[in-house]
Amino acid sequence: MRHSQTAEARPYHHGDLRRALIDAARRVLEAEGPSALSLRAVAREAGVSPAAPYHHFKDKGELMDAVAHEGWDLLDAALAAAKAAASSSQAAMNELGVAYVCFARQNPALYRVMYDTARDREDLPDKMRGDEEGAYCKVRDTLVEAGANPADTLDIELATTAAWCSAHGLAEMAGFTQFDHLKVACGGEIAFFRAIFQHMGLVPKHRAD
Repeated sequence: MRHSQTAEARPYHHGDLRRALIDAARRVLEAEGPSALSLRAVAREAGVSPAAPYHHFKDKGELMDAVAHEGWDLLDAALAAAKAAASSSQAAMNELGVAYVCFARQNPALYRVMYDTARDREDLPDKMRGDEEGAYCKVRDTLVEAGANPADTLDIELATTAAWCSAHGLAEMAGFTQFDHLKVACGGEIAFFRAIFQHMGLVPKHRAD
């Protein structure tokens, strides 16, 4: 429910205002989509004055970056939980893919912003590639644990990229109605995701000498 107080009645101080603004941005994002996201709309949702967001974000772009950064943190956490729950390194590769697709399906607008904010840049987001604890590195390290040769850096890079692109592609297409009969045959959507990743053959069968 939107706050009804007028701008004049909204307090400037809001405890952790930056946190409140990011939370408000996510609510607006999921309810109305990226086109509805503005500093004014976020201020209204957070219950603060229209000027308050400018003390933390110079423009909508900076706010979107902060929201995207949080999205990568949440994806990191989802992948970490999936890996921790897997029974083996081989199973972990499939579970990382399933967790990725589920995250994208459960947070469609946030997921879109995560990639949209990086689309015009020369490199992928720091939270994807630069952080050794980040999502990309979890996939890379799990491939090594599953049997990939860590000394072959090109092969590891290509394999990690292949795994990432596979999950991203399935996330983009998972809602297509053409797959409904496969979901039924597999016993549900999650089982369908697992079956897809099992058929992609991304897990190394043998560790290279």
